[in-house]
Amino acid sequence: MLGYFHEISLETTDIRASVEFYEQLGFSQATTTDTWSHPYGVLTDGRLFLGLHKRTGGHRFASPAVTFVHPGVAELVPELEARGIALTRCETGPEVFNQIGFRDPFGQAVAVLEARTFSPVDRRPADMSLCGYFDELSMPVANAGAAREFWEPLGFVATDELDLPYVHLPLTSDNLNIAFHRPRTLDRPMLVFSDPNMRARIARLRELDIRFSEELPRGLDASENALLESPEGTPILLLQADS
Repeated sequence: MLGYFHEISLETTDIRASVEFYEQLGFSQATTTDTWSHPYGVLTDGRLFLGLHKRTGGHRFASPAVTFVHPGVAELVPELEARGIALTRCETGPEVFNQIGFRDPFGQAVAVLEARTFSPVDRRPADMSLCGYFDELSMPVANAGAAREFWEPLGFVATDELDLPYVHLPLTSDNLNIAFHRPRTLDRPMLVFSDPNMRARIARLRELDIRFSEELPRGLDASENALLESPEGTPILLLQADS
């Protein structure tokens, strides 16, 4: 319904620091268009796309935002409103770059653009970053059932709730997987990566003096799981996967 996944849009006050951080993790820069007037960069591991936005004043936005591209985005407005979804942004018309925005019941921001804002990259999803395989964007929700009812009509399909490595409900789609975790697990959305040999990846990241967070979700073994925090404050969870 929303089109195809474009990027996880992140607000940063120091775009250079954020770009250098993700490049150190093994992400590549994509070539951006001149759509935005503010400083903007895109980093990718071939599977995940992170849009770094340095906006000021009244142009700031709720970060992170799950951003999609849907040509003819204005046509979505009546359908979303019919579903009871209140738009937080609606800029449509022949003289503007068409875009809309809204939030899910738990405050997660969603944006839909009329066109891409960066060029395709020549990097395969198999060319993983130092973080391993990107699994999902996991969001804190107080009621996973209510979140599921909101997101499934938008094109996501829920699987069974899982107890390990913490309680969460995964949802899949063609281009982006998401999940819902309990707020006490971590009270912010997090990018989740996994690898069968995450212990070695964590050791390598420590050698590079990557900053680790002390907020590792309860119950995870700190010897083979870790939480990073980017300069703009994005939590990055590194999980030991089954072989």
